Amino acid sequence: MAEQTALTDRRTDGGGRPDAAVVRDALGVGIAVGLSGFAFGVTSAGSGLSVWQTCALSLLVFTGASQFALVGALAAGGSPLTAAAGAFFLGVRNAFYGLRLSQSLSLPRAVRPFAAQWVIDETAAVSLAQPGRRAARLGFAVTGLTLYVLWNLTTLLGALGAEAIGDTDAWGLDAAGPAVFLALLAPMLRTTAERAVAGLAVLLGLGLLPVLPAGVPVLMAALAAPAVLYVEGRRRSHTEGRRGSARDGGSARDGRSDGTRPSDRTRPDGQSRSDDESRSDGPVGQNDRAGQAGRVDTEEERR
Repeated sequence: MAEQTALTDRRTDGGGRPDAAVVRDALGVGIAVGLSGFAFGVTSAGSGLSVWQTCALSLLVFTGASQFALVGALAAGGSPLTAAAGAFFLGVRNAFYGLRLSQSLSLPRAVRPFAAQWVIDETAAVSLAQPGRRAARLGFAVTGLTLYVLWNLTTLLGALGAEAIGDTDAWGLDAAGPAVFLALLAPMLRTTAERAVAGLAVLLGLGLLPVLPAGVPVLMAALAAPAVLYVEGRRRSHTEGRRGSARDGGSARDGRSDGTRPSDRTRPDGQSRSDDESRSDGPVGQNDRAGQAGRVDTEEERR
């Protein structure tokens, strides 16, 4: 019996990771992020939403960043339309996750509409990190199920507990949502361009906050991505242009614009001649040949 259990734990996908390792990672991500639903429940109830409205957001929307953006805009006094627009644009990224996951998971068509509800940051990260399709499906299912159950349960507990807590601003729980989002985002900023986009988005959001209605600064902060990409593209084009000019200038100085060396010369028959043969065309070489010709004439006269 113990041997069968050990063999079951070692089942892999074509030499990939064991199932036990995939399940362990998926449970770790699902439990860690699922517990943050308590912060959303408290924040949502503190922004004026009822308990059933808060639970409906977690059951139907189920994307933490968009939910926090929605209740944050409402709590700041923004209109429902503006708050919904900000949440929508944040949730658009899940569509791109779905395009990638559709290839790696290759789920049956009947299952895809239900699996689409679980396409979020965490499930995409766990699934795409797996080496094989079977491990990717297992990671997606375990992460999605664990996170969905815990997120909705802790949302309910947070919304009910908000009434007992009272003023959530006094406890600083309104900052729990952005803090969780930043904790998920920070490890993903690996390149200079990504850090520049994040930094510019923060500056735009904070700078426009006093002058624009609530929820609009979040939409304007999205302009950081195309701005940084445009500058990065111009910088690369300028760098490549300078490198090309430097290579062309170096080739011209070396006399290699046609791909040959200055010391190379061509015989009438099209073959390259060596430097010794080339030097024979100089004044010294011509004098040597003249002297040799004179000696030959003298010997003929003697004869």
